[in-house]
Amino acid sequence: MLYHLHETQRSLMEPFADFAQAASKLYGQGAALGQTPMAQRMAAGYDLLYRLGKDYEKPEFGIKTVKVDGHEVVIHESVEIEKPFCQLRRFKRFTDQPETLKTLKSQPVVLVVAPLSGHYATLLRDTVRTLLQGHQVWITDWTNARLVPLSQGEFHLDDYVHYVEDFIRHLQAEYGNCHVISVCQPTVPVLAAVSLMASRGEKTPLSMTMMGGPIDARKSPTAVNNLAMNKSFEWFESNVIYRVPDGFPGAGRRVYPGFLQHTGFVAMNPENHASSHCDYFENLIKGDDASAEAHRKFYDEYNAVLDMDADYYLETIRTVFQKFDLVNGTWEVRNPAGEREPVRPQDIHSTGLLTVEGELDDISGSGQTRAAHELCTGVSAEARRHFEVEGAGHYGIFSGRRWREQVYPEVRAFIAQQERGNPRGCGESSE
Repeated sequence: MLYHLHETQRSLMEPFADFAQAASKLYGQGAALGQTPMAQRMAAGYDLLYRLGKDYEKPEFGIKTVKVDGHEVVIHESVEIEKPFCQLRRFKRFTDQPETLKTLKSQPVVLVVAPLSGHYATLLRDTVRTLLQGHQVWITDWTNARLVPLSQGEFHLDDYVHYVEDFIRHLQAEYGNCHVISVCQPTVPVLAAVSLMASRGEKTPLSMTMMGGPIDARKSPTAVNNLAMNKSFEWFESNVIYRVPDGFPGAGRRVYPGFLQHTGFVAMNPENHASSHCDYFENLIKGDDASAEAHRKFYDEYNAVLDMDADYYLETIRTVFQKFDLVNGTWEVRNPAGEREPVRPQDIHSTGLLTVEGELDDISGSGQTRAAHELCTGVSAEARRHFEVEGAGHYGIFSGRRWREQVYPEVRAFIAQQERGNPRGCGESSE
């Protein structure tokens, strides 16, 4: 019922948002022609109302070019594999300079596993853009569950693990091998996927980089962890799971709605968001276009949320935040044949492990990601590293200045080290 009420409210707000946008443009034109300061304030006020009331669609990655060794290369974005709940998206680089092309072909293949926790994969736009300077990059682009018809079946945490396995195998088949980077939520299913592959004797990625994820959510629990730990499984199933209303391809599907997740995000720091919107209003009046555009870019991403399939969401709550099955050694994943396989990180031997944490991370607390080292006992000391980013919050470890200037050099160096130390290199690509 709540989902239906939300959609009704959104529909009612839409004409008011459109009106606010039109009024902002009208008053803005008057202000530009030298009319009164009141016109500037009216334009800014209506613009803020528009942004508070508008519907935020899935953003685009919008990465058109990057520089590789000082040369501009063109980026072509394409979907390489399409599954019901996820697309494997590639960012292919093009150049007509022979030496640069040779460099592009020799660079490591990287699979970025984006979080399925409310926001779209475009949240990692800066991560991808930076990686493209020295790597061939693919990313998991998760689908809004309300757009997936019921005929496509359910989506469980086990299915997430299998998706990651399939994507790794695809890159291994094409390029010899790959490296995997997981940010936040996917650190757990990625570790499970690589563990299962190792236990079966399959070829595993050359390295795993795990950034700000809840490998062991018992360590330094945050507000996010406490909510999941202090409420029962039945509470989540009864209070946050709803069916998608009519009018969407996934009508009738049980989901954890994105608008509830967004409400939770905002509730964590309401004062900061209120202050940010006030600053936006003042910047519009002052004509500080750069600051206003930075605000728009941030909230275009932050306010765009997706629904998660209920089975996946609830199983993640129970497995990761309530039973701690991974660290307790009790997690079993059902394979496509219906057999249950134990997740044994200790079976990983030929995959390097880099963990990254932010000193001020309020999503995945200190020590939660580093706990992967306690589980991956089969990885040699030379192939393991932990890096803590001083002064960085959760987003700072994969986006922004600290990511570009502090974290990425560590990631790049670690991947290069694993490339040199393992003869099963990525091979040449057609890039």
